[in-house]
Amino acid sequence: MITHRNHTVILTVILIFLFSGTALTAPRMNDDTITAAVEEELLHDPVVEAFRIAVGCRDGVVELTGVAENILAKERSLNIAETVKGVRSVVNRIRVVPAGTRSDTIIRRDVIQALAGDPAVESYDIAVSVVDREVTLRGQTDSFREKELAGTVAKSVAGVEALDNQINLVYPDDRRDKDILADILAGLKWDLLVDHALIGVKVNDGQVTLSGTVGSAAEKTRANAVAWVTGVKAIDDGQLHVARWARDPDLRQGKYVSKTDEEIRQAVIAALKTDPRVSMENVLVTVADGTVTLRGTVDTLRARRAAAGDTVNTVGVYRYKNHLKVGEPEPGPSDSELEQRIEAALERDAYVDGYEVHVDVRSGVAALYGRVDTGFEKIRAEDVAGTLPGIFAVENNILVSKGWYPHYYNPYVDVTELETYTWYEYGRAPRTTLKSDREIKRSIEEELWWSPFVSSDRIDVRVDGGKAILKGEVTSKTEYDAATENAWEGGATAVDNDLVILGLLHPKKN
Repeated sequence: MITHRNHTVILTVILIFLFSGTALTAPRMNDDTITAAVEEELLHDPVVEAFRIAVGCRDGVVELTGVAENILAKERSLNIAETVKGVRSVVNRIRVVPAGTRSDTIIRRDVIQALAGDPAVESYDIAVSVVDREVTLRGQTDSFREKELAGTVAKSVAGVEALDNQINLVYPDDRRDKDILADILAGLKWDLLVDHALIGVKVNDGQVTLSGTVGSAAEKTRANAVAWVTGVKAIDDGQLHVARWARDPDLRQGKYVSKTDEEIRQAVIAALKTDPRVSMENVLVTVADGTVTLRGTVDTLRARRAAAGDTVNTVGVYRYKNHLKVGEPEPGPSDSELEQRIEAALERDAYVDGYEVHVDVRSGVAALYGRVDTGFEKIRAEDVAGTLPGIFAVENNILVSKGWYPHYYNPYVDVTELETYTWYEYGRAPRTTLKSDREIKRSIEEELWWSPFVSSDRIDVRVDGGKAILKGEVTSKTEYDAATENAWEGGATAVDNDLVILGLLHPKKN
């Protein structure tokens, strides 16, 4: 078995090799280089404790072992590994060992309270049992995404070591296979995180089979999630293979051709309707020249951010304007009651329960104070507060002890783009570096090459005084943003992204 120390040696050798010469030579694709690339991505993440995780790889199948403090961190490690080029699948053997010991009784109480406090799942009758810190959920819902959201809420509670989600899917009406097929094909077509051209879909009595080829393990996971439309009973993706190590053009045929504003509008509406966090009852979507504007009211700040995420992950969207407002619940809770609810939610949260975060709510605006280790935990505290109805805005005054440790956005891993947080300055704030321009350029080119999001051969990198200048062509806003993040990860002190997004600068007229 390859040890963590050996992995570090391998990574060092690879980096030395890459930094020699004047032009980037594509790394050799083998198990050792894949292992090193996965370790590098885990090291970049502020949440995952990479020093506690060992990475192995055989024939492109990555195995993760070690320890994580909560289930969400364990799953985050898997999601990060899936985004590395060349990874065909990931076996996650990480053990969950919480920092403290909490009794089954307290965990059960907190899971029940967390489910009751989440407006997206509170209306469902979910039974909770806990044995040896393993939570079991039982009940029924008519949406796979609501089932998954309930599971995520339970996994977010401090002390939970495992989850058995036995919530049954019970649809109000049977759907015809051809209608299910049409919804799946449309979902894959319009989802920005799946290159769908080589994916085959069959439906037989609600049983879905996915076959063909995708470009990364992360895309395979995403395709499976997109295929869970209303009426689906089970999905078999065993015939859907990760067989293209690069972003082959065959995977994207017809994906990024210009769309009309009306086509984009209908696709955004469809995406919002499938998100249990967003109620479409009072939401209006308009599109002009590829720019989507969201207006109306939603239940929570989380719903507002979720709507933005659903929008930017829709093919054809060039930019968006989020004018959604948070509506006031009836009857509205008092400020003191909201303070107590937020404090209780923070205390039971698996990520921030160990920090002293103080809450002050005035007229529905929650001010947060305290200190956490990383920007991710600051984001997490704001997200927890934004889940509650009655909170119209969050003033996040939490200080970050490790401000030097940046948090990079990954659409396959992170729920929300970092720019939606008003305090987030990384990417605009000045940075310093001890690396030469040549070293930064090499690092950026390596990040681009290993990324499943970008076609690195179509991007030219220049570095001047630590500032990275990116030129070339990309096919989506996701690829454009991913290239920017890769430049930051490579060590740039500033980034000037001059990449042209094909097909989006001049959307088709209706």
